[in-house]
Amino acid sequence: MSVSAVAADPSVCAPLAVLGRDVTVPLVTGGEVTYAALDYAASAPALQRVWDDVAAYAPYYGSVHRGAGYLSQLSTDLFENARTTVAEFLGCRADDQVVFTRSTTDSLNLLAAALPADCQVFVFETEHHASLLPWRDARVTYLNAPRTPGDAVRTLEHALADRDPYGPALVCVTGASNVTGELWPVKELAAAAHAHGARIVLDAAQLAPHHPVSIDELDVDWVAFSGHKLYAPFGSGVLAGRSDWLRAAEPYLAGGGASRKVARRTDGGVDVEWHDSAARHEAGSPNVIGVYAIAAACKALTEAGFEGLVAREQQLIARVRAGLAEVPQVRVLSLFGDDAPRVGVISFVVEGWNSSHFAAALSAEYGIGVRDGLFCAHPLVRTLLGSDPQTQGECGAPEAAPGEKSLNAIRVSFGAGTPDEHVERFVRAVKELVADGARWNYRTEDGRCVPDTGAAV
Repeated sequence: MSVSAVAADPSVCAPLAVLGRDVTVPLVTGGEVTYAALDYAASAPALQRVWDDVAAYAPYYGSVHRGAGYLSQLSTDLFENARTTVAEFLGCRADDQVVFTRSTTDSLNLLAAALPADCQVFVFETEHHASLLPWRDARVTYLNAPRTPGDAVRTLEHALADRDPYGPALVCVTGASNVTGELWPVKELAAAAHAHGARIVLDAAQLAPHHPVSIDELDVDWVAFSGHKLYAPFGSGVLAGRSDWLRAAEPYLAGGGASRKVARRTDGGVDVEWHDSAARHEAGSPNVIGVYAIAAACKALTEAGFEGLVAREQQLIARVRAGLAEVPQVRVLSLFGDDAPRVGVISFVVEGWNSSHFAAALSAEYGIGVRDGLFCAHPLVRTLLGSDPQTQGECGAPEAAPGEKSLNAIRVSFGAGTPDEHVERFVRAVKELVADGARWNYRTEDGRCVPDTGAAV
């Protein structure tokens, strides 16, 4: 199954319960409103079920792997069972490893540290910085942004065929863009990579929370994702896939847990025998609660039924896109076009508005949380905005006053916990702001657009 094949609609799930769903926030215009969290692409709210599972386990927390006590033994079983749960969630092959990390960024930096000598890396300029930047010690070929899925495959095939010398190679590609939400032809890119003797790692940070991911079916070599985007709290992530490069590499961190045996030599030095298992790259006391939270999220999403989750999300996407299409001043950013399959991530610009100003007004006047900036994907956003992709920019808003044009965008993102009312309020707010303008004055403070205290329009 290609990740670009959106599931059928046999039934539509109700929104899953998430933390913060009843939180109210003040409006500059007076009163309060229930907060509309529409910044899932940055960090999704934790599922209530995940939080409940973590809370139930917390009194039994213990250090794993080396403790003789009951709680340590219990925690060790929980930790290793979480590895099995994640492997099942990702459709891992029998000999794949699941390594627990801090985040997607950490996972990809771990893999970068494990690359064999003289490995060449191929990565599209459209990637999030987490997958664009870790390959500093390798020879990297940055590929231009494709304008169709087929163009992406052809671009990769040509680059791999032309590489010199012909040796180990790795392709890094996103499953779903954190800027446009568009799904990438992962299975086809994996086939192209393997046909040219290369391996491929899938950045699934934006894909896994929205769509089933199977390492086996997609035929990718590794998958990386973060817990905080998969409705789990805490700083934890996953790198799952082939074990040979990981076993052959020096441990990502040197320390306890990664080592099997340590002994002094007669010359005064130290001999170390490292683990061959996932523990080789998990030195130190692991984030047991964070790992358990990831496993709990995997179970919750699986049991809720991805077909129903995908079907409902597609309805929300259609509502938002239809609403934005009714506003001529709004331009939605896209690589592959309006008909491209996508997840619930949409970026846009508004004619006549500084993006930071628009996002600030959505928050202050409507209680809607979105994101503005370059979304840690600077070359891609610059390309989509028609500016030089080599231009440097900050992740936050540039120093531009409200109303001035800015070379950044606004991103709205949502998922399994988003109520219908949140997207309806967002569409209504966009239309009102474009038609009537902001009801409050704003100023720039530390690079951010903020409400001017006591300064209504």
